[in-house]
Amino acid sequence: MSDENNQPFNNDEDIHQHEHHHHHHRHHRRHRGWKIFWSVIGVLVLIALFFAGMAWHNLKSTTDDMYSNAGANKSRDAQKVLDQKKPVSILLLGTDTGALGRDYKGRTDTIMVMTLNPKTKTTTIVSLPRDMKVNLPDYPQYSPAKINAAYTYGGVKESINTIQEHFNIPIDYYVLVNMGGLEKAINQVGGVDVKSPLTFDYEGYSFEKGETYHMNGKKALAFSRMRHEDPNGDYGRQLRQRLVIMALLKKSVSYKTVLNKSFLRSVSDSSQTDLTFNDMVKLAQGYRDTNEHIVQDHAQGRSQNEGGQAFEVVPTSEQQRITDVLQNSLKN
Repeated sequence: MSDENNQPFNNDEDIHQHEHHHHHHRHHRRHRGWKIFWSVIGVLVLIALFFAGMAWHNLKSTTDDMYSNAGANKSRDAQKVLDQKKPVSILLLGTDTGALGRDYKGRTDTIMVMTLNPKTKTTTIVSLPRDMKVNLPDYPQYSPAKINAAYTYGGVKESINTIQEHFNIPIDYYVLVNMGGLEKAINQVGGVDVKSPLTFDYEGYSFEKGETYHMNGKKALAFSRMRHEDPNGDYGRQLRQRLVIMALLKKSVSYKTVLNKSFLRSVSDSSQTDLTFNDMVKLAQGYRDTNEHIVQDHAQGRSQNEGGQAFEVVPTSEQQRITDVLQNSLKN
């Protein structure tokens, strides 16, 4: 005789009830499992959003520290240019003075006009001689003067006004970098690779013509600073500066680097710009392909002494050539 409790199900109804009961528990467990899963996912998403928001806030506050309106007479609406992803122009100014303050001191040893054209995927960089003879629009009493004196007398505002007037081109934005900031920026991207156009020794570094060197910030600055041993004088120095800037651009013009907290923080105390955080985002998103082709040029002058001052006089024809180069690079 078999025990009653161990007997198999007596009929179909018993089997059905058992299956229903078992299925209900399994369904309830699975439903509870999904609930826990989505709750965990929800918490993780909230944490991620919180940290992303914090990082975004930190980035924005870092770029806010760098922001300074030039107050120049801009010849077009720069915001509209960025919003429509049209070719944009940026004035790059380099100074060898200490940390950048709001009191404009020193002179700009490096003056470059850079244009970014997303349609042709081209970046154009044109160097202007720092001793170029110009008339300063807002300081006729000090004119004629060297173009780098525009910064001494009227800061970035006068530099922009002078270049717009002399070359008949719009300057949409500016970036002023102390050379210490450039050194930090190069170190942040892991150094740059540059081919030397001549053989020379400077500040403990040796360079051979035609050799490519991986340079950290200090070495890159030494490479770009030497002037007196270069047979082309300041024009040779301008070329080496462009080579370093182009190498840095190739490594840094990406969404990842431009909006990298440590990168921005490293240069914020030695950089000044009228690009807002949102402008930088737009540049990083809409103009990142512009470093596919890089065109470099410079305004060639001839040395001339006047009243005990050594000027570089850029002939009208050469000024017009540079105007044409830059205006063409800004065409849609």
